[in-house]
Amino acid sequence: MRRAILGINLLGLLLLGGCADDPEAAATLSVKGYVEAELDTLHAASVALQRAAPEPDADGWNARDDAEAVASMRREWARARAAYERIEGAIAVLFPHLDVSTDERYDGFIELEADADLFDGEGATGMHAIERILWADAHPPNVVAFESSLVGYAPARFPETEAEARRFRDALVARLIEDIETMRTQFAPLALDPATAFGGVIGSMGEQVEKISLAATGEDESRYAQTTLADMRANLEGGRQIYLAFQPWVRAHGPEADDEVAAGFDRLDAAYGALSGDSLPPVPEGWNPDEPDPAHLDGAYGRLWQRVSAEADPDSPTSLVSAMRAAARVIDVPIAP
Repeated sequence: MRRAILGINLLGLLLLGGCADDPEAAATLSVKGYVEAELDTLHAASVALQRAAPEPDADGWNARDDAEAVASMRREWARARAAYERIEGAIAVLFPHLDVSTDERYDGFIELEADADLFDGEGATGMHAIERILWADAHPPNVVAFESSLVGYAPARFPETEAEARRFRDALVARLIEDIETMRTQFAPLALDPATAFGGVIGSMGEQVEKISLAATGEDESRYAQTTLADMRANLEGGRQIYLAFQPWVRAHGPEADDEVAAGFDRLDAAYGALSGDSLPPVPEGWNPDEPDPAHLDGAYGRLWQRVSAEADPDSPTSLVSAMRAAARVIDVPIAP
């Protein structure tokens, strides 16, 4: 990833040329290059997932009989997921409807209408609809307990017929690819403004709390693959890279503000780095976020929850979100409350 970022930065330097004296143009152009590169990765991984799907046959496919193909699809799903999470803040602001079709969770879709066909690219769509099928044999018990209580719930499963396997590949995954292609097409001519780019990063930092908090009820984001912590790491990585586009501008007007932002990113990075694997730590039995037990706060989940909550708190003068808002004020970039 570092090589890719370096390439983007070098390209930005070549493209900027006369923009050296215009920090706003330099920052937004750099952000645009970063988002475009991640959209390209997202598209490539989604296409590779589609190509890795087994050729449809009479009994569909599953993780036992088609282990190699399923493993390949899972790897490409994870690659696509990381790319999306790195630019989620920008995508959600710019393309809210595509963000829903690409990133909405199963419960969000069936709240409106039951999904009668898991494979057809209608109803529940996007990354989590695909994830739900790819890990159909590995859903955690708390996830099953949560989802099975919902009106309109249908158990996840692998394709069991040739028609279902074909719809998975040529409808559900194809819909994801189509939505990503639309994002790329619509993003290409856009002229980003600093408030959108900077505000998207602040928004994505706030979503970190939701990602960890929903794990307590089995509602967290990448709940089937159990990679919500990987989502959070990618969110943080993308947020830091987008902020780096603004850093010279901020540094020139308020080095102390930049120091505070960098320290906040480092604190969160250290908290994520202290944990192994891609899944969140187990939620303590009896966890109550409103009145957490001190013993629960001393565990891996409790410590992470405290750190993420503290850094996303807009009312705390020492949080990362507050530091980013202060940095925005330094360069006179308006950020919505």
